[in-house]
Amino acid sequence: SRRQRSRGTPARMDAITTFAAVAPTWVLVAAGGCAFVSLLVFLGRAFSFRGEVIKGRWASDHLSCRSLAWLDTFGRTVSYPGDARPAARRETRVGKWRKEGAPLEKGWRYVGAEEAHKATEAAMKKLYGKEVILQGEAAGRQTWIKDADGPAPPAFSPAKNPNASDLLFRNQRMAAWKGTRPDEKSVPKTPAEATKKAITFFQQLLCDDGHVAGDYGGPMFLMPGLIISTYCSGVPLGPRAAAMITYLRNHQQEDGGWGTHIESPSTMFGTSLSYVSLRLLGVPASDPAAKAGLKWIRGAGGCTQAPSWSKFWLTLLGVHEWAGINSIPAELWMLPESSPFHPGKWWCHCRMVYLPMCYLYSTRFENPGKHTDPLMAALRSELYLEPYESIDWDKHRHSCCPLDEYQLVTPLQRTLHWILTFYETKLALHTLRPFSGVRKAGIKFAMDYIRAEDLQTNFIDIGPVSKSLNMLCVFVDGGNNNQSDDFLAHVARIDDYLWVAEDGMKMQGYNGSQAWDTSFAMQAVLESGIAEEFPEFSLKVHQYLERSQILSTPASQASTALPYEEVDMRLKYFRHVSKGGWPFSTSAHGWPIADCTAEGLKAVLGLQKLPCVKANSAEMITPERLYDAVHVLLTYQNADGGWATYENNRGYRFYEWLNPCETFGDIMIDYSYVELSSASMTALAAFQRDHPSHRTSDIAGALKRGAKFIKTIQRSDGSWYGSWAVCFTYGTWFGIEALKCAGQLDCASVRRGVAFLISKQESTGGWGETIRSCLDKNYDSTPEASFGQGSSGVVQTAWAVLALMAAEVSAPAEVAAVERGVKFLMSRQLPSGDWPQEGITGVFNRSCGITYTSYRTVFPIWALARHAHWRKTLAA
Repeated sequence: SRRQRSRGTPARMDAITTFAAVAPTWVLVAAGGCAFVSLLVFLGRAFSFRGEVIKGRWASDHLSCRSLAWLDTFGRTVSYPGDARPAARRETRVGKWRKEGAPLEKGWRYVGAEEAHKATEAAMKKLYGKEVILQGEAAGRQTWIKDADGPAPPAFSPAKNPNASDLLFRNQRMAAWKGTRPDEKSVPKTPAEATKKAITFFQQLLCDDGHVAGDYGGPMFLMPGLIISTYCSGVPLGPRAAAMITYLRNHQQEDGGWGTHIESPSTMFGTSLSYVSLRLLGVPASDPAAKAGLKWIRGAGGCTQAPSWSKFWLTLLGVHEWAGINSIPAELWMLPESSPFHPGKWWCHCRMVYLPMCYLYSTRFENPGKHTDPLMAALRSELYLEPYESIDWDKHRHSCCPLDEYQLVTPLQRTLHWILTFYETKLALHTLRPFSGVRKAGIKFAMDYIRAEDLQTNFIDIGPVSKSLNMLCVFVDGGNNNQSDDFLAHVARIDDYLWVAEDGMKMQGYNGSQAWDTSFAMQAVLESGIAEEFPEFSLKVHQYLERSQILSTPASQASTALPYEEVDMRLKYFRHVSKGGWPFSTSAHGWPIADCTAEGLKAVLGLQKLPCVKANSAEMITPERLYDAVHVLLTYQNADGGWATYENNRGYRFYEWLNPCETFGDIMIDYSYVELSSASMTALAAFQRDHPSHRTSDIAGALKRGAKFIKTIQRSDGSWYGSWAVCFTYGTWFGIEALKCAGQLDCASVRRGVAFLISKQESTGGWGETIRSCLDKNYDSTPEASFGQGSSGVVQTAWAVLALMAAEVSAPAEVAAVERGVKFLMSRQLPSGDWPQEGITGVFNRSCGITYTSYRTVFPIWALARHAHWRKTLAA
């Protein structure tokens, strides 16, 4: 009967009976736990700092967890990044690449801003026959088009350095430059002369809309996601495909594998996805690169040993089964917001990746070509050591190649995965009422949230993984329709993430690092004291920063993003205030970040003092808009006194025990960081000097709390761990700058930071670190893993010298250390005024390197520029 069928099989009935027997105990335990947590939350709300009030409640307390940060007073702050990893778990392998690089086809040309919008809209009209209008500010948009008359690319040798020098872009900008060029025959004799020559060179690279552009690639797992999404949804990649193949060939290592990022030794994560990408792009299995890649995969146990994100992408493609994927139920979104496990408490990047994942998992998406495409059948036979049909998928849910295990799966996580698997497969409760209704509601909310994210970001989305997944969700929600308006709006924004360098076409870690790099570059030029000698550069940068302030210009306010800034919408979709902040990339992206807002604000404050900018007062950013930026910064401060990235910390440290991604660390909540905190503090201090009557007490309190936080996360050796760049030199620079702006330059923490840096100076006079410093949380300058001069690199040297001068060192040995560092920077300057590309300098999530090609120019300029002022202070 229908009633009997609805009850299910005897096995399911036995499982339900067992569950019912133990349920009352679990309910009582859960109720007691919630009552205890509620008491702690009440105490936290009564006694701890929590920021602004909106609609009668604390802005960040609608998810309640921030009220628990006061518990950190009983131990080390939850934001302390941890000490060195055990020696047995440190990375010892070094990647090795082939000497001969694969050549890139000629004809790729950079196109930006309004010209990029026009090119994309014309291409969409030609390809789809529809008008697709891109919304949001065009400023900062970076795209590449294939042009028959485009320039020939420079050669690339991965064995020499797997980091491209971004010469394709730089050569195009220099060819278009009509102004003064550096004298390549002159050799600077002083730091001031070297600074001026470097700025003269660097001004040539500035884009027409005033932003600093550059390669922000590095991770090897990003582009495969885009390739899989476009393959499943039938989006043609056109000439991009050949350039992507070039990139994959160039970064394949001698052992046949690919790393998680371009400096990483081979991993299953990088290799499984890169191999599949080559095949999807049309490379046959008989190709030498494909054969070598498959040999590596099979030698490492096949794709049953792939980490969870790789398995997820393979499942979407149809060459892995959902039965081998740990449950990602959409029902999580239906939990009460006060629940400790509500996804709204997660770090936004984690939340916005698992949002589309839960939609695709809960709807059990299947590639339309899974059973009919011969390539899918071929891949299913290639990727595994046993016949595909005989694989026990459930057995391999937690299987992971040891080379990929940065974050080990915890017993708690395995237990919860087992409970969810029991719910999902054994009980299959999601198919029975009322659970089926909860799942449908969760799926509906997830898709609604995805649409909101698309509109808030003008279909760019927060990051590349979210972009590829959201695009596929829109395809699925439309009934596998790749012609809908929303899907085509996604397609039109694909190029925002793609960058071309001499190593090929890559997917960047964001839609660029435009506002970030531009703000740093301008501050470096301002500190030289000769910014007025470069009026065109300064004016253009000011114009870009004016246009990139989020929801602050007519173009941005005319986009679909503005309605989502309303308080009710922000609360519904767990968003922090955006208006007035600066992004990492572009205004159209729509997500402000604390340190990006801070660095943008500092650059603007400095620019507005220049006569050349004052002369164009009609284009000046108004005080009211500066007040908006300060408001954003003040609301970002966490209860522990530090600043996180996009939002306030909403979660608990134990969330990391539930980290579902083996390859990354500390991704579950938005921690406070030394870099974010220092940037925010120095920006508030700079603003207060220029606007002493605006929110005076609020800023003073923020600086006091911030300085206390900075001291709590200093390591015992005197260093600070850098979470967003490589690594201790970077973090220590920010730590010292923070304490200086708080008026605590003479404290013991600064002296310990100075001593740490002095102890790490190399015999060359420089400093250098490898990505291993980030991975292992242990200072590493191994020469064979470095691409500088021996173990020394210009970027880390610049950071160390900047830190020592910020500390106003005066002891003879410390002064000598600064002078040796400056001498090293000058010795590495090229005749053009630039510096050579060395090792990777960026990092995220502890374990993945990422490229900032502008750093090699910007930070040496900054360090050399500061030298003259430091010398005057020393003399006084």
